Amino acid sequence: MIDDIRVDPAVTALRPDFAVLVITAYGLANGPSDDRSRAWLADAAAAATPLDDPRIEAWRAAYRAFGAKPQRTRPSVDALVRRMPLPEINLVVDAYNSVSVRHGLPIGGEDLRRYEGAARLVRAAGDEPSEEALGEPEIGEVVWRDDAGITCRRWNWRQCVRTRITEETADALFLLERLEPLGHDELRAAGDDLGRLLAEISPAVRVETRLIG
Repeated sequence: MIDDIRVDPAVTALRPDFAVLVITAYGLANGPSDDRSRAWLADAAAAATPLDDPRIEAWRAAYRAFGAKPQRTRPSVDALVRRMPLPEINLVVDAYNSVSVRHGLPIGGEDLRRYEGAARLVRAAGDEPSEEALGEPEIGEVVWRDDAGITCRRWNWRQCVRTRITEETADALFLLERLEPLGHDELRAAGDDLGRLLAEISPAVRVETRLIG
């Protein structure tokens, strides 16, 4: 599945500096937030990327490039840094949220077993199937989707309910997204941090990675 994930050339044309580190994790034993994941969130909040950091501003500029207003629909890392203390969701979501704010990059987490076909990042035609809570995508909007429809609108703004990671999630997909000035070395460091936390949650987890872009 990881080899079938793709980024459409229209997205690359919009932001040639875009890259995504794809991580798949099989055999997770997820569960509710605990003292361990609360410590991850607290430590990350203490070292969170500032809102005026160029890494976050790069995402605001990317949103403007396809017509979105980032002060109304914020990039995920921008919205997350504004939520202090960081919300407790479940072990796996707490893990990737803590990595997101610490490294200053958006991270999406998806339940692989609820996917239909491979994930792909495209510019919307405007007629893609979308959950009512997400609303219809605008023409040219950057969206993640699968064969069933939109999985995340406005690049990384809001995820659909269908593929969210829950306490029952056993196999997951993580999308660590990069724009300049965040370097590839830091992108990989964020991936290593996430892999380490997933191994703490589930010592037997099997992880695969692929860099696109």
